[in-house]
Amino acid sequence: MNFPSKITNWFACIALLVFSCPVFAQKLVNYVQPMAGTAIATTASALKHGQAADTRFANTIPAVTAPFAMTQWTPETESGETKCVPPYYYKDSVFNGLRGSHWLSGSCTQDYGSFTIMPITGKLKTINNGALFKHADELSLPHLYSINLNQYKVKASVTATERCGIMQFTMQQADSLYLLIKANSDYHEGFVKVDKQKGEISGYNPVHRIYQGWGKSAGFSGFFVIRFERGLGKTGVFSGDNVFTADSIKNDAGAGVYAGFKLNKGEKLTIRVGTSFTSLAGARKNLQAEIPAFDFDKVAANSEVKWEKTLGKISISTNSEQDKRIFYTSFYHAMQQPRLFNDVDGRYPRFAGNYQTEQLSGGNYYDDFSMWDIYRAQLPLFEILDPSLINNLAKSLILKGRQGGWMPVFPCWNSYTSEMIGDHTASVISSAYLKGITDFDANDAYGILRHNAFELPANRADYVEGKGRRALDSYLKYKYIPLEDSVRDAFHKMEQVSRTLEYAYDDYALAQFAKALKKSADYNTLTNRAKYYANVFDASSGFVRGKHADGSWVSPFNPDKKETYITEGTARQYTFYVPQDVPGLAKLMGGAKNLEQALDSLFEKGEYWHGNEPGHQVPFMYNYSPAPWKTQAAVRKILATEYSDGPGGLGGNDDAGQMSAWYLFASMGFYPVNPVSGEYLLCSPLFDKITITLQNDRKFEIICHKSSPGSMYIQAVKLNGKIKPDNFIRYNDIRNGGKLEIYMNDKPGNSWATKPENQPKGM
Repeated sequence: MNFPSKITNWFACIALLVFSCPVFAQKLVNYVQPMAGTAIATTASALKHGQAADTRFANTIPAVTAPFAMTQWTPETESGETKCVPPYYYKDSVFNGLRGSHWLSGSCTQDYGSFTIMPITGKLKTINNGALFKHADELSLPHLYSINLNQYKVKASVTATERCGIMQFTMQQADSLYLLIKANSDYHEGFVKVDKQKGEISGYNPVHRIYQGWGKSAGFSGFFVIRFERGLGKTGVFSGDNVFTADSIKNDAGAGVYAGFKLNKGEKLTIRVGTSFTSLAGARKNLQAEIPAFDFDKVAANSEVKWEKTLGKISISTNSEQDKRIFYTSFYHAMQQPRLFNDVDGRYPRFAGNYQTEQLSGGNYYDDFSMWDIYRAQLPLFEILDPSLINNLAKSLILKGRQGGWMPVFPCWNSYTSEMIGDHTASVISSAYLKGITDFDANDAYGILRHNAFELPANRADYVEGKGRRALDSYLKYKYIPLEDSVRDAFHKMEQVSRTLEYAYDDYALAQFAKALKKSADYNTLTNRAKYYANVFDASSGFVRGKHADGSWVSPFNPDKKETYITEGTARQYTFYVPQDVPGLAKLMGGAKNLEQALDSLFEKGEYWHGNEPGHQVPFMYNYSPAPWKTQAAVRKILATEYSDGPGGLGGNDDAGQMSAWYLFASMGFYPVNPVSGEYLLCSPLFDKITITLQNDRKFEIICHKSSPGSMYIQAVKLNGKIKPDNFIRYNDIRNGGKLEIYMNDKPGNSWATKPENQPKGM
């Protein structure tokens, strides 16, 4: 059909406008940058405070996955399951395959139960077969990864569901294609088997614990089953560069199986992969339920729709494309873990078990809780966005407490770990109950949490395995943990001051649960214990400080020096960890003005370290001072300097999404300094408008009225049309839906929300 030239030009102009205006047309998945955090951090605080190599990476991976899925699918550039080494580094240039991974996103732990599928062409080569690549050869999205392996003239792609993946290999020339499948067992316990009759390759990789119980069996394996759309051609097994005609191999280093195919240029080989933590039968069931056909494009399209819907729960309006990329990348990173652990039929491995399986009566079971990190902001985010998920997470934790006898403090690889410090499951479960978003037996849950807070295992072997609070006996005896208790039965030994502070917060959290259940004696005891933070505060210096059993302070003392009694930081940084009672901390310091000056000192000295979690509440604590505008300025600076787009844009371990969840909250203008309280301290939003779609389809809108594009200082706040004199909003304000309007200009304003009666009260 021929059009007049003017009409043709008109259509060309319209097309140009459409395709050059991504602000309105862009899919949300296209804003996500899965490579973010895979390179060395480029932020200021990472360069200052990240002294160890592993702290200079956010340690994320370019995961193809569904939100909170069982398995993530990632390109592999680093072989094995070594602690603190993720499967992929942006700096690497050799591709080793597509991995079914259980890496704890943004962590310094280890992968487990993983396996890798490497495509090669030409002659069979079982060692040194990695392919050189450039990042221009990759496409990385939440629902799809593909890479052109120019060395082998083949394109490899993967997409995913909650428990399964589907891969497609497209030939760019006629040749032999070999797939090499390995179970990545660093303990040489992997098993892989070929069944040509079924057209199936299957295997497993036994999981081992780290931290408390390091090296012991975790009592389950990562199982996988691979189905092929065409009959298996040439098959065999290999160990290193030795090739055998057997159909299986076990307990051998560098071992796996291969399957070969003759393909023409343009031909595609599609494979379906099911995973499970219970059995090969479970992996087969999962595969049949989630990917019953060899339709790569359909699975990819369904996965994209799922991500679009999930990311669309928060809509932001801004002219900054970079800010959109950072926001939706953070959202994606906040939805990696906790990890789905049960099969489609409800079966899952018993917690701290020995290859026993349990059966759910409903819902889902989750594990891999980076609890020291995610109780602060990542889980509170989903209390708002997805209460049903929080219900499943809380019930999963309660199941662990029942099955193991003690509530785990940091449950990963379905085991006790006692990693990090504190007992923050108390915060998560108490918060969920108090917000009314759970359907568990409250008295049962409280009893398990109380067990941790009041008792130690009678059997020392249980304690060594990681059950119970570390150093609880000293904490109860002295009302702080003295330096004489080295906390030797812990991966993080000593750290006595930090432990005291964090146990005090956990006791506060459990006290609120006790109060709701009318357990007045426990409430009074726990409330008193929640004040133990004051026992490690040295009024003469104005900081928390190491303390001996006789009550004397450690000397010499430098608040800006890393010490063994502080966790991953300094006394100056940890002094502000009193989320349950900021007014009480201010009183110890001599008043709210002194709190302001102490905060000023932290920032002026460059000692605020955003790359580690204990300081995440600090910028919002100016809201308890005479200068709440300093929260607005500090948060804006952190948003601008500690987050960027690109591979090095995360300044420190993302820690299962906590670092990313901080960005989401802060950029939207509110943050849960004290997660249990249901109160969110306000700051100035980064965007013009934010719309949060809640589980009941209600919407909570945040609208910013700015005197200029760069305005960031709050002058007034309205909630549903009424002026708010205070500087926080509550959970129910959000859950019920409504409109928060924030009026901002370019100059600090001290008149808004400075009176103590308009600030959160603390304990």
